[in-house]
Amino acid sequence: MAVASSELKQLLGPVVEALGCELWGLELQTGGKTKLLRIYIDRAEDGIGVDDCERVSRQASAVLDVEEAINGEYILEVSSPGMDRPLYELSQYEQYIGEDISLRLRFPYEGRRNFKGRLTGIDDDEIVLVVTDHEFLFPVEGIEKANVVPRF
Repeated sequence: MAVASSELKQLLGPVVEALGCELWGLELQTGGKTKLLRIYIDRAEDGIGVDDCERVSRQASAVLDVEEAINGEYILEVSSPGMDRPLYELSQYEQYIGEDISLRLRFPYEGRRNFKGRLTGIDDDEIVLVVTDHEFLFPVEGIEKANVVPRF
């Protein structure tokens, strides 16, 4: 039986946490014959290393196979979110208030889907993004993809 991303998150969250990491997010790409499940893990104090990714990969793969959570063949990738970390949930956006983010909306707003600006706040279930002195409110569920813009 195939499951939705939210169900995968519920299934894999405890596995990742038992290994001392946080499940930052996951992406399931289903185009083509082989599916791709990308799991992002994080840890506040030390960050993530290759050994962490390997341990989570082994355990997550075993759970996915036993539960038959993904129909057919799939590729599993486990990674740190990195400097340009993707943002999935409102609580993650809250951590990056004051930072620049880029995002793509599910549907166009004022004729465009891509925005890049300063995340200045959260208002209920919407993020506040300032793009060249213009403030936008975007509902989190309307955001297809968002990433922190790294500072160098």
